[in-house]
Amino acid sequence: MTTIGHLEDTDIDIAIDESDAGERRGMELATRLRLVAAQDPELAQELVDSLIVALDKALDGNFREYLDGEAREAADRVLADNASPGGNS
Repeated sequence: MTTIGHLEDTDIDIAIDESDAGERRGMELATRLRLVAAQDPELAQELVDSLIVALDKALDGNFREYLDGEAREAADRVLADNASPGGNS
């Protein structure tokens, strides 16, 4: 038996279903947001806030229904701030 070398999971080309691909994209986005937050926390918060607003719009105002606990409270804050007269909408 011959050893060809060390394989990384990125070296293996396997078919993944759409839910796996979506999860991988989500994890990549979270990683990138963490990198931004390490360099510029205010920019990262602005990006997250914009993402919450966009997701809520895409889900016809129902994004918060997919959240619970602290995440829901944070989304409520962002969405309330955005709906106020000085908000970004």
